[in-house]
Amino acid sequence: MKKKLIVIGAGMATGRALEHLLEREPEGWDVTLFNAEPRGNYNRIMLSPVLSGEKTYDEIVTHDDAWYAENGVTCRFGERISNIDRTAKTVTAETGEVLPYDKLLIGTGSNPFMIPLPGHDLDGVIAYRDLEDTERMMAMGADKRVVVIGGGLLGLEAAAGMAARGADVTVVHIMPHLMERQLDEAAGYLLRKALVDKGITVRCSANSKEILGEGGRVRALLLDDGTELPCDLLVMAVGIRPNVALAQDAGLAVGRGIHVDDQMVTSDADVLAVGECVEHDGALFGLVAPLYDQAKVAAATLCGEEARFVQKDLSTKLKVTGCDLFSAGDFAEGEGREDIVFRDPGRGVYRRLVIEDDRVVGAVMYGDTADSNWFFGLIKDRTDISEMRDTLIFGPAYQGGAAVDPLSAVAALPDDAEICGCNGVCKGDIVGAIAGGATDLGAVRACTKASASCGTCTGLVEQLIAVTTGAEVETKQSICGCSDLSHEEVRRLIKAQGLKSMPAVWQELGWRTHDGCHVCRPALNFYLLADWPLDYADDPQSRFINERKHANIQKDGTFSVVPRMWGGITTPDELRAIADAADKYDVPTVKVTGGQRIDLLGVKGEDLPAIWADLNDAGMVSGHAYSKGLRTVKTCVGTDHCRFGTQDSTGLGIQLEKVLWGSWTPHKLKLAVSGCPRNCAEATCKDIGVVCVDSGYQIGIGGAAGMDVKETERLIDVATEAEAIAVVCAVTQLYRENAKYLDRIYKWMGKVGMDWIREQIEDTEARAALVERFEISQSVYRRDPWADHAARKAESYQPVADLTLEAAE
Repeated sequence: MKKKLIVIGAGMATGRALEHLLEREPEGWDVTLFNAEPRGNYNRIMLSPVLSGEKTYDEIVTHDDAWYAENGVTCRFGERISNIDRTAKTVTAETGEVLPYDKLLIGTGSNPFMIPLPGHDLDGVIAYRDLEDTERMMAMGADKRVVVIGGGLLGLEAAAGMAARGADVTVVHIMPHLMERQLDEAAGYLLRKALVDKGITVRCSANSKEILGEGGRVRALLLDDGTELPCDLLVMAVGIRPNVALAQDAGLAVGRGIHVDDQMVTSDADVLAVGECVEHDGALFGLVAPLYDQAKVAAATLCGEEARFVQKDLSTKLKVTGCDLFSAGDFAEGEGREDIVFRDPGRGVYRRLVIEDDRVVGAVMYGDTADSNWFFGLIKDRTDISEMRDTLIFGPAYQGGAAVDPLSAVAALPDDAEICGCNGVCKGDIVGAIAGGATDLGAVRACTKASASCGTCTGLVEQLIAVTTGAEVETKQSICGCSDLSHEEVRRLIKAQGLKSMPAVWQELGWRTHDGCHVCRPALNFYLLADWPLDYADDPQSRFINERKHANIQKDGTFSVVPRMWGGITTPDELRAIADAADKYDVPTVKVTGGQRIDLLGVKGEDLPAIWADLNDAGMVSGHAYSKGLRTVKTCVGTDHCRFGTQDSTGLGIQLEKVLWGSWTPHKLKLAVSGCPRNCAEATCKDIGVVCVDSGYQIGIGGAAGMDVKETERLIDVATEAEAIAVVCAVTQLYRENAKYLDRIYKWMGKVGMDWIREQIEDTEARAALVERFEISQSVYRRDPWADHAARKAESYQPVADLTLEAAE
């Protein structure tokens, strides 16, 4: 008979423990998993990329519904446990239901610490700890003011994520420099400079005094020097405390955390605990590597196997706001210690080693952390470095005074060297996976999860594969788990072999599954659309939910509807239609977007067809705010109204939007047209930007204004509107035909090179051919998804060639 295991808390530690347990004894346990959050296990480390928009929540889920179902785990998500009766060996859910257990695993995690400042209970004061916190921050519109208290990792990630969303962000930190526990003052300075360069205000040595409110909502943070920092949202990210209340009420031994022994057993032999809630030999744990070690030991203990949790020396390897950081050991100054420091301001690289008695006792690295595992090994092993003192700072590749094979440093790493911090994977795990037949990056990732999260360890994993197999490492990234082929290889073979359907791709290219997966299907659908517009039929089910619904889904399950306003120009009739729709369908929020349009937020799913029909009847089409395609063409008023305008930027913007609307591209596409070099439409940070000058039009591409802030690079100058429209169509088609799915233009540009793109566009014959292919694709696929296709066919499928001719005239 199966033993009953109840797990309290669906965190990263309990998720990993269940994996190990069910691998060992798949038929031995009847598992019930409770979680206070209304969801299962996900990677909390990756909440920051979700906040910044780099990832979606679905991409950070570690155990989905299918995994729980396949492994027979009963999920009770959104339910808390109110009581543990250790005598009866039962738990009581908050519903009153009583469930028996043979073994109990507690993983209640930690609670964010909220500074008890006056006003800390005001609406708009939040922590940054879970998905709900993240979603609340994501719901803040651009141009809002956010204050973050705390200059540690979480605080800085919150600040960077909100800044990427357009918020005005200020970080308040009580210490003299940021991340003082991990970084020395010099590295802290470089980090602060990088944040300031991203538009974030940083105030160190600042002490918070009071949170000021108005009408029950936060209004500002008051510092003890009298400074007021106005804010619409205040985020506290100042630390965590183990969540021990349930264990304490059950009479378990508790100190700062739940006491556990080397087998992760609490003071009750039938109750185990793992994660941030536990205390082992006086230590608490916040990094993921020891939590995963605990999970492995707990699973072994439940299976009756011998295992011990041993605390290890830990290093901190982080990526904060795009900057790589590493620290390990003790880097404080002291008698008998000396520093070796390397600075390269041009590359933003800083290294500092602390030496004592010919041994490295501390290391801090900023900007380039490739050699961090080697330095950490020197610290752990207390290696005598006297013979390599002169070249030590340059890393393992330069020992002996000259560059040597860099793979030798990887080979020399001990088996317990941590390779992937996000998933707690050490060198020995990867070597074991390789020995078991996982000889490429995709296979190693599938077996061990190494490099599956933030990706910063990918290079090291590849080097380890090369060292272990003795072969050259395969650096390509496969399109998904269904195939070993990369995006680029799939795209090339689709064209070369004339593959014009998904079944043809799956059959001819040796897909492991007969119908693909949620990762490859959207990419294949786009590639086939772009390459064979006259032969391939779009598959709506291979699009993301926002594209299937033709609206952006919101966190509460409602939708956002954005009608198109050509070039940001509207009319009283359109505004009346929007207002009528908002009244008719009880739309709670009406917002002007950063792309000069109006967003109707909070539309119920069942009302979507009707609100689309009403907006269509008013002559308005979809703004495609949900699409991997053209979003907007932002304009300034140009010569019609502005005394500085050199050309009709508004008119050109409208023409470009009418030519390009409805075009599907590898990622979202944003344009702008500024009427003069004063650049009021911000054309120099768009995917494609046009700046009007006296002599004509300067066209640039590859701008970005998110986590990566990039200025456009000048592509070409033209003299007429017709030429400008042709160039924009041509470069859009070139991007469609050659870019990897989900690469923005600047990423594609970095792979193929600006010289190659310019060569295609400056060649008038090649440009004309690109425009022709663009028009063919548009004539087939461009439509207003809000319209009734049968009744409105003439309007919805208007050939783009007509619009191009209008623009030329």
